Amino acid sequence: MALLETHLPNILYRGKVRDTYDLGNNLLLMVATDRISAFDVVLPSGIPEKGRILTRISKFWFDLTENVVPNHLVSLADDRDTLGDLNEHPILKDLPPEIATQSMVVHKAKRIDVECVVRAYLTGSALAEYKNSGTVFGLPVPSGLEDGDRLPELMFTPTTKAETGHDEPMTESEVVEMVGGELAGRLKQTSFDVFSLAHDHAISKGIIIADTKFEFGIVDEKLTLIDEVLTPDSSRFWDAEGYSPGKSQPNFDKQYVRDYLVSAGWDREPPAPELPEEVIIKTKERYEDAFFRITGKKVY
Repeated sequence: MALLETHLPNILYRGKVRDTYDLGNNLLLMVATDRISAFDVVLPSGIPEKGRILTRISKFWFDLTENVVPNHLVSLADDRDTLGDLNEHPILKDLPPEIATQSMVVHKAKRIDVECVVRAYLTGSALAEYKNSGTVFGLPVPSGLEDGDRLPELMFTPTTKAETGHDEPMTESEVVEMVGGELAGRLKQTSFDVFSLAHDHAISKGIIIADTKFEFGIVDEKLTLIDEVLTPDSSRFWDAEGYSPGKSQPNFDKQYVRDYLVSAGWDREPPAPELPEEVIIKTKERYEDAFFRITGKKVY
């Protein structure tokens, strides 16, 4: 059964997928539920165990990239050895196992309200704009590219960070206006550095990371990677063996859900339709396969 809601003490906010609770002492409990969103709308159907996969694949990437940029992870909520004294925290000590396996304890950060999107391949909304105007988020791109082609260089296409509704594209100048030139430059370069490291690892495991989005905050006056990182929710994962430009790529992410919703004729406005059981099962299998390929471990 999918975990769609949590009801613990000290709720701070509920996002599209995550419920966040205040643990005190500048610590948070982030619960990755099994909710799934598409086109910035939360669907009524959940994907069982999705939250567990997102939490554990995020930990893998946090560990791999910690020498590039600090991150906010303290411990997985079910890792009693790492939690130490936090095991006696009134929220954590009685945390139901079905929630603990999908949660992490993190440092509270001052969030930077920019979604740092990195694109390495032409697909999704970038492809739609390119077909219409020959640009990607207003930036010039060579002519003659096809669906799924690798871009000549990494592209940074930031958006606003919306808790509800649609994220809106931002120019790099708008990011500078929001956070200042020095921090804006660090957001872009750090996003590129993390993406490049992750892309190289993933390609060695048979997965192409076509694009992804990062979120950052400030912890102890340091730029810090927060939220989830390089999951099938936040990224496009393609099968390297089946990769061939000019068509939709075989994938291990929620593109399968997006494709179903488009084929069902949904107008991308709430309320979203229920997902058929077959779509739920196949989406879960894609997420499990992505986790296994990237980490070399089974999630259960």
